[in-house]
Amino acid sequence: MRFFNRRIHKAVSDLDTVEVSEQKGVRYLHLGNDTVQSAMRISAPNALELTYTQAMLGFLLLTDTPANALLIGLGGGSLTKFLYHQYPDMQLTAVEINPKVIQTARQFFSVPENDERLSVVQADAAEFMVDQAGWDCILLDGFDAAFQVEALASESFYSRCAQALSPTGILSVNLWGSDPKFDIYLQRLTETFEQRIMCLPAEKRGNVIVFAFAAQPSIPSRAILQQRAKQLKAQLGLPFVDFLERLRTTSGNTDFFD
Repeated sequence: MRFFNRRIHKAVSDLDTVEVSEQKGVRYLHLGNDTVQSAMRISAPNALELTYTQAMLGFLLLTDTPANALLIGLGGGSLTKFLYHQYPDMQLTAVEINPKVIQTARQFFSVPENDERLSVVQADAAEFMVDQAGWDCILLDGFDAAFQVEALASESFYSRCAQALSPTGILSVNLWGSDPKFDIYLQRLTETFEQRIMCLPAEKRGNVIVFAFAAQPSIPSRAILQQRAKQLKAQLGLPFVDFLERLRTTSGNTDFFD
């Protein structure tokens, strides 16, 4: 998506330059170029505007409601805000390396201040993950102005994510399907999590969400999952029925429920 129909903010950083634009009632975050990193409909600031952010929550089909979530990469805070408002009992920590992103997210994208449930931490996620443990879900969306941040897609980082999960935890990773290293990243995840991987293409072309499980998941029957998808769609207003239809293993198999 191209922007700069109306730029409303620019913050120069030692990392990526942070810019905000608006078009047709939607506010966009950009890091160093015109690629959209995050989006917020101004009339619905706590909703998930972009398809890939919605798909990153597809793991809710496959697990009980997490007690806590670690979000790596704040951006405009779409996922942080959504979980904060939809799940009032969930403990949330978001890690963002760029302080200008944190400032912009709070000033222009309605990200709440830290409180007893939410902690936004300014840190390098590669270092932050060294001693983490007990997370029911980790949502990894680590992009810069170009592609996936290499330090957040290495074998060692994926291994730290695996170690940081609770016994029934899930890692939800946003990958870009046209990234030249997409196959490498997917293979690293597959090996790190010993084949306990499912993929959810967010669009026909574009983002692919990878769900990686700390332990072998117990997949309910298709009938149970279909019912759960309908319940989640009604509860959260997201297309979980469509997610279920697109969910597959890394080999492309979709017939793994029964």
